[in-house]
Amino acid sequence: MYVGTLSFDLLLGDVRSLKEKRSVVRPIVAELMRKYAVSAAETGNQDLHRRAEIGLALVSGETGHLTDVLDRCERLVAARPEVELLSVRRRLHGDED
Repeated sequence: MYVGTLSFDLLLGDVRSLKEKRSVVRPIVAELMRKYAVSAAETGNQDLHRRAEIGLALVSGETGHLTDVLDRCERLVAARPEVELLSVRRRLHGDED
């Protein structure tokens, strides 16, 4: 069994309130969950208007599948025009960890 995680640090565009921030972040989280069957949530920077952190996790029996899905998730977030992807942190955990 392998577990992969991604943590995205995002800079949001012209967002002036936490309500506007939610309207940008929620659709990204929902799309990740729907398209790739991952667990995803806003995991940090909840009190900042123009910054967001989204974390996701995936469990798989094969590292190849895990890497493929994580790559696709990263490309999806990077392609969103309303956010700027500042950094991505990826971790893979195996049975020996």
